Amino acid sequence: MHGVAWTGAMKWGTQIVSWAGTLIVARLLSPADFGLLTMATVYLGFIQLVNEFGLGPAIIKHRDLTEEQIAALGSVSVWMGIGWWVISIPAGFIISAFYEEPAVHWIIAALGVTFVTTGLRVLPRALLSRDMRFKRVASIDAVEILTSTVMQIVFAYMGLRFWAMVWGSIIGSGISTIVALRFAPHRRQWPRDFQSIAPSMRMGWHIVVSRFAWYLYSNADFAIVGRVLDKVTLGGYGFAWTIASIPVTRISALVAQVTPAIFSAVQNDKPEFRRYVLKLTEGLALITFPFAMGLALVSHEFVMVALGEKWRVAVVPLQLLSFYAGIRAVTTLHSQVLQYAGRSRDQMRYSVMALIVLPPMFYVGAKLMGVSGVAWAWIIGFPLIMIPPCRAVFQVTEMKPSDYFKALLPAAWASAAMAGVVLLVKHFLPVSMSDLQVLIIESVTGAITYTSLILGFQRDHIRVLRSMIGQLKR
Repeated sequence: MHGVAWTGAMKWGTQIVSWAGTLIVARLLSPADFGLLTMATVYLGFIQLVNEFGLGPAIIKHRDLTEEQIAALGSVSVWMGIGWWVISIPAGFIISAFYEEPAVHWIIAALGVTFVTTGLRVLPRALLSRDMRFKRVASIDAVEILTSTVMQIVFAYMGLRFWAMVWGSIIGSGISTIVALRFAPHRRQWPRDFQSIAPSMRMGWHIVVSRFAWYLYSNADFAIVGRVLDKVTLGGYGFAWTIASIPVTRISALVAQVTPAIFSAVQNDKPEFRRYVLKLTEGLALITFPFAMGLALVSHEFVMVALGEKWRVAVVPLQLLSFYAGIRAVTTLHSQVLQYAGRSRDQMRYSVMALIVLPPMFYVGAKLMGVSGVAWAWIIGFPLIMIPPCRAVFQVTEMKPSDYFKALLPAAWASAAMAGVVLLVKHFLPVSMSDLQVLIIESVTGAITYTSLILGFQRDHIRVLRSMIGQLKR
């Protein structure tokens, strides 16, 4: 609870500042400046995904590492960052040639410095997370965002164009790295015996491959929609995906920043491990299921009110992807459970399997049913590929499948009942009502129905939550 509270407060507070700063910078710069940075970040974003080589989670998981092993892993993470920077310099020439924009090379070469600063932060962040010092971890992230935002505004006012965003990002990353090193100082040394850190390096490799596969299959639908259909349909699908993914990107991802330390601490205590997984799953479902169901119910009115008639193409994908997002939100914990239970290799295999299965389903769906077919591929394909990791989670936590589904049941039946009430109310609404009026009535009806059902039939869970929050206040 402390971890989620601090992480959430810092994340949302700095996010508001970041959004405001982006708007200010956008007014000072041109779309062309943002376009150049976007060209570079397609490559940079992927490298940042694998830059740390999964060593952060490996340090958190292996709690029995010696000081020498920790120092060696810290050194490896730094050299990984330096290596990616060196590789990025010639890679920048290729990418800039592809876009026919010479400036892209210099942007990539400059921002490659952040690979090194990220490598320096891996060790202190992992140690702080392992010790559950979430306030300091959240502070490191907040310092980076705030510093980057302020410096980007200053440099934009100075007329540095796209370099304002580049140098702002570099300075923000550098300052946050200094803060991280002060929070958790630790020596580094080149590994004298690679065999001693082999298990951590092996886990890191498994995580890197998993992330690589996830990156490919989670973006394959965009590539296929853009290639098979058209840019208008892709725009609608992209918007629907962004909105439908809110339960994952804003809620489940927030919890997932805290759970590695928890799972690491209880990895050898199966009953406690199982209890955390079940309670976290139940809590995520109680929050994300009604949100996903609500988005599906009001998708038409929401799109019409928020964007207008020209965005009607986004309605059906939003309806379908919202159902998928509810399932995806509660399964975000599975990869972490397997990693911290010593089954990172299995998690890697499941990710590769998803890469093999899902893209062909997207292609067939796009050919047969258009953008709706791609969304249906997620709804059908994702639960299928989640069966093996679910079974593995049940095994490592010694959990009965019935216990898992019992944890999902309160949110599932309450969300279904909410949907029934909203559809009934919508059926009797006058046709003359505007989309905005219908949206408000549907949203209020759904919120009241779901809240009443949970408070009425899940009082024990609410009482425990209130007790925990009360302890935090004291």
